[in-house]
Amino acid sequence: MSSQRLAILGAGESGVGAAYLALKKGYDVFVSDFGPVADHYKKQLQSWNIRFEENGHTEEEILSAVEVVKSPGIPDRAPIVKSLLERNIPVISEIEFAGRYTNAKMICITGSNGKTTTASLTYHILKNGGLNVGLAGNIGKSFAYQVATENFDYYVLEISSFMLDNMYQFKADIAVLLNITPDHLDRYDYKLENYAASKFRISQNQTGEDYFIYCADDAETAKVLQGKQIAAQQLPFSIEKKITTGAYLEQDNIVINIHQQHFQMSINELALQGKHNIYNSMASGIVAKVLELRSDSMRESMGNFSNIEHRLESVGKISGISFINDSKATNVNSTWYALESMTTDVVLILGGVDKGNDYSMLRELVKQKVKAIVCLGKDNKRIHDAFEDDVEVIVNTSSAQEAAQVAYHLATKGDTVLLSPACASFDLFKNYEDRGRQFKEAVKEL
Repeated sequence: MSSQRLAILGAGESGVGAAYLALKKGYDVFVSDFGPVADHYKKQLQSWNIRFEENGHTEEEILSAVEVVKSPGIPDRAPIVKSLLERNIPVISEIEFAGRYTNAKMICITGSNGKTTTASLTYHILKNGGLNVGLAGNIGKSFAYQVATENFDYYVLEISSFMLDNMYQFKADIAVLLNITPDHLDRYDYKLENYAASKFRISQNQTGEDYFIYCADDAETAKVLQGKQIAAQQLPFSIEKKITTGAYLEQDNIVINIHQQHFQMSINELALQGKHNIYNSMASGIVAKVLELRSDSMRESMGNFSNIEHRLESVGKISGISFINDSKATNVNSTWYALESMTTDVVLILGGVDKGNDYSMLRELVKQKVKAIVCLGKDNKRIHDAFEDDVEVIVNTSSAQEAAQVAYHLATKGDTVLLSPACASFDLFKNYEDRGRQFKEAVKEL
């Protein structure tokens, strides 16, 4: 009897990981990418003798599959996905597929902003607390590859709405929803409620044994919760009001109360500063307390965590000017958070591929803190239109090197040059990491 065909769309980190897991589970695996496949992924697939194609999809190969694992980057309106759905061939995410093959406890973190930071911090706290834990999802080595090669008791998964859209049986033991703000609306018919519904899929299949951790201060989350039954135990966090079971702020202390477990820590001792990071730290702290980690171990981890690359990452100082790489800010909200945490005058580097951004929410912060804007993108008209009344100097540049140089000349001692683009990077760069690295290189050369 021949083994069943599993087709995988997209040969990136998640696709290649899923291919390896499928191979180990006895499937006949075929990987198909509409674009080119990166060299290191090609080498991996070849070394495992997994058949793959690039720069196009061979329909008969894919449509003969019993199931298809789709990369989160491929929208449902892609022709190949439409063909699969018309034939009732199940299309699932890598997370859904890999979740079948592990009994580890799942800690799943989603939200429009802060999920990478919160996932990384949660992983750091749990690992230092002695748990056998893996970190995957939108971050690091793919979940499927780790399920195939590791034996963790817990996983911290950073999960985007695109991954959630193709999750059906998968269940989070602990689900964290940080916030819901307009992002990726092009994938959700430009309706915020569709995007919000997608985020809430993180709570599906949960039972009374599970936990749902959310931000009580987030308006969109509150709106959805009014009309929704959540089976899991709810643990909200807030910096605006006192919470009986969950986390809140008392004076300058984070307080976490769950099942008689009381945890306190001054926000001044947190490694991550800025209002948004108090939320991220609260969410991570609640997870740690649900898993009954010791308070002293938690305090130590929350105090010594070093932030991830491309997220408010300090690149150094030149002539008293600080340079910060926040290339991961691919939406307006992320840039809002970055500006909100700045304590000096800012020369802001903005721009790239704009997903229908509404820049008006940045205006107040830009007026208060930004002395010049350096545009880094092919088409900067909307940035000029949005800020021409608030900022005297707006300059166009077309490379990371040029942007860094211009920003350096516009800044004076004590200022901060902040790369926080509020846009995707595909017009001039491979991805936001490439944009961040080129910026860091450019700063080194100043």
